[in-house]
Amino acid sequence: MSYRDVVSRRVLTWALVAVGARMPVAMAPLALVFLVRERPGGYALGAALAAAYVIGEIVGAPVLGMRLAPGRARPQLAAGLVAGTAGFTGLAVFADAPPALPAAFAFLAGAGPAAVPGGLRALLTSLVPRHAAAQALSVESMLTFGVWAVSPAAVTGLALGADPRLPLLLAAALMAAAALGLWLLPAGWAPEPDGPEGRGDSKLRVLARAWPVYVTGAAGLSLLSLAELVLPALLEQRGIGVGWAGPLLTVMSVASAAGAFGYGLRSWPGRLATRSVVLMAGMSAAVCLVALIPAAPGMAVALAAAGLLQSGAMLTRNLSLREALPPHALAAGYSVMYAAVGAGYAATGSLAGALLPFTTPSTAILAGVALTLSLTVVGWWGEIRARGSARGAGAAGPVRAGVAAEGAAVGGGGDAQRGL
Repeated sequence: MSYRDVVSRRVLTWALVAVGARMPVAMAPLALVFLVRERPGGYALGAALAAAYVIGEIVGAPVLGMRLAPGRARPQLAAGLVAGTAGFTGLAVFADAPPALPAAFAFLAGAGPAAVPGGLRALLTSLVPRHAAAQALSVESMLTFGVWAVSPAAVTGLALGADPRLPLLLAAALMAAAALGLWLLPAGWAPEPDGPEGRGDSKLRVLARAWPVYVTGAAGLSLLSLAELVLPALLEQRGIGVGWAGPLLTVMSVASAAGAFGYGLRSWPGRLATRSVVLMAGMSAAVCLVALIPAAPGMAVALAAAGLLQSGAMLTRNLSLREALPPHALAAGYSVMYAAVGAGYAATGSLAGALLPFTTPSTAILAGVALTLSLTVVGWWGEIRARGSARGAGAAGPVRAGVAAEGAAVGGGGDAQRGL
């Protein structure tokens, strides 16, 4: 397996559009903190604005993703990006307004484009041959981790070196450019089916059947929440300068990009559900080591290992979703996944934040890992149970036919023969 089938002018255009759409998402939380930190109670207000932004994402992703029309999604995706442009612009222009107004713009900036990541992922896999889906998703992961590695430095440099409104204005400009760039790509990725699965009520039931994958997705990002939100406090506990948090997280992002590249180079043995459990267990062990190792070099190695495994876990759950859903429901499924991982991030971050006043940062991380492992077990049990139910029903019907087609496309002949 190689990346030759993914290299094309259309995929390059898609990548530029994706950077424009996703860089603002990566910039937003830190940019919102810098935007209002000079106001009275600025850090608390910044956290509230970031919460409003995340809530917007969690609400907007499933609601708007369910309404994406696969064959004509371009106007809907563009409208979402325009709404995000308006939200980020409003935040920059009305930064000094009473808190309710910036909070409303933050919600709009999160909710408006929330279905865009799922739509772009579905569009990407339609631009490559069916057997190259895993490589395409690996490219997407590398791009995502690259964006997340660059965005903190961009926000910090603009906010501290020039003006705290500039990161928000840059985010607005990037989203506007992404909206225009959509017209260089196909209008959609699949025709709307004529059968009953095309109706909204049936699509909702189809999406609900994939709930174990959403639970596993929530578990995956909850570990990232622990690494990002508790790491500064953990460094302080260890007597290490808090300024090392940024470089350590960059190490994790770079390792994640490398892991995504390696995952796409070959077919991997075992069922997707089994791979997911193994990767999540390894990632949990690495995060536990981060909590227990006293020195920064050892923590860097543990974070690199966590990042390496995280990318594999992310790709595995995206491939599991392709296996579980028919083609016409994939974009909506990716959007529900987007909301689920955001909820997992928020839940684990909230748990750690609630524990920090009463215990040490290392203990808070270990408690978060326990929650992550519980979600992983629930997701694994659900996937095994769903597979057994489908086998008992004879794998019949239009939904299972779509699953079989997607399963064959995910990993090529080798993976299909392993029963993925």
